[in-house]
Amino acid sequence: MSGLAVVTGASSGIGREYARRLAAQGTDLVAVGRRQERLDELATEFPHVRVRTVVADLSTQQGIQDVITAVGDQPVTLLVNNAGVAHYGAFIELPQEQAAELVGVKVLAPTLLTRALAPGMVERGTGQIVNVAGMIAFSGPATSEQVGLRRAVYASTLAYSLALSQTLHAELSPSGVDVQVLLPGVVATEFHERQGMDLSAVPRMSAADVVTASLRGIELGESVTAPGVEQGELLQNVFSADLIAFSAQSPELASRYRA
Repeated sequence: MSGLAVVTGASSGIGREYARRLAAQGTDLVAVGRRQERLDELATEFPHVRVRTVVADLSTQQGIQDVITAVGDQPVTLLVNNAGVAHYGAFIELPQEQAAELVGVKVLAPTLLTRALAPGMVERGTGQIVNVAGMIAFSGPATSEQVGLRRAVYASTLAYSLALSQTLHAELSPSGVDVQVLLPGVVATEFHERQGMDLSAVPRMSAADVVTASLRGIELGESVTAPGVEQGELLQNVFSADLIAFSAQSPELASRYRA
């Protein structure tokens, strides 16, 4: 793989693994993160490719614009919207600033970065967008006993990423631009540790395996990639049920709502 990739959240975890894998394949990078020293290490590790580092807080409009400005009019071949924050908590207890940060990083930033870079991809007739979400996107129907940790805002941002990716893939793929949503389960990264959560006893997938699944999923033409789901048809069953419900609507009031 060659060309230019923009990877957010490249300081650690899945984003760092993605950046390292792409650089090893000869892809130039715009690596975005919050920790300059981590980004500098990445640039030093791969002197044979161009690595532009951008320190940005993607929960802010200024941070998002800093990335867009850094990319400029360069022909981006791959955008990986990976940046994330681990703010779990009961909805009414989650501090307002943490809720806003979650929505900024996982909803607004991917939307605006994609909006800035997708037109160039469409014009060139080629490109790939990857939105990193998680299997928690499917947890909406879970009861309070089933869901365990309270994380309504976090789960909702991942569900947004899933819907955005699927609808955007349908919109852009005829122009040669594909969109993938990546849905890992629990991954062995610093993500939960930064929240003060010790998941060392929980079976976790490696970031390397997650990225391997993503890259292979791209080769397979997947718009939804779930690295830990062995039976891929289960996902298609979910989406087929979604479309059945969507198609079942009528302008007539359903009988169960009639007095």
